[in-house]
Amino acid sequence: MARAGLTVDRLTLAGAELADEAGFDQVTVAALAKRFDVRAASLYSHLKNSRELKTRIALLALEELADRAAAALAGRAGKDALAAFANVYRDYAREHPGRYAAARLRLDPRTAAESAGPRHAQLTRAVLRGYDLPEPDQTHAVRLLGSVFHGYVSLEADGGFSHSAPDSQETWTRIVDALDALLRNWPAP
Repeated sequence: MARAGLTVDRLTLAGAELADEAGFDQVTVAALAKRFDVRAASLYSHLKNSRELKTRIALLALEELADRAAAALAGRAGKDALAAFANVYRDYAREHPGRYAAARLRLDPRTAAESAGPRHAQLTRAVLRGYDLPEPDQTHAVRLLGSVFHGYVSLEADGGFSHSAPDSQETWTRIVDALDALLRNWPAP
């Protein structure tokens, strides 16, 4: 019988909090059971295994990020939209490092298609509408933005920029400026 008060949603949220505190790689059913002072076996009536827990955290993170990005993009275009979009990802990674890592979890194709992942691509394409890029250049630009944002955020989170000047915020601002210039002057094939 399921323990009173424990639900899949509550376990997912607690798992996301654990990921932010201890790191996404530390999230297991056993670690989550400790948070609720129950045996791990009692959580298996809600979750199949740690992979399912991690997948649910990833889905939560993708949804949260997409919601934030959509709100940040409302009414914006061009460089203003690009900066707002970039800052959503960076701010989310700083506020929720474990959830951000979870959002990078490789999902099976069906789960990925049903997740908020496609919304992220749509939101990126919404930013790119301000730059009037045709296909396949738009797809190349989606991949470029994702690579730059994730790469920078990951390096910054790992302390890669903490030992040198200028401040990483200054670099981030310059990167957004450079991306804006590149998108406005996209090279011909």
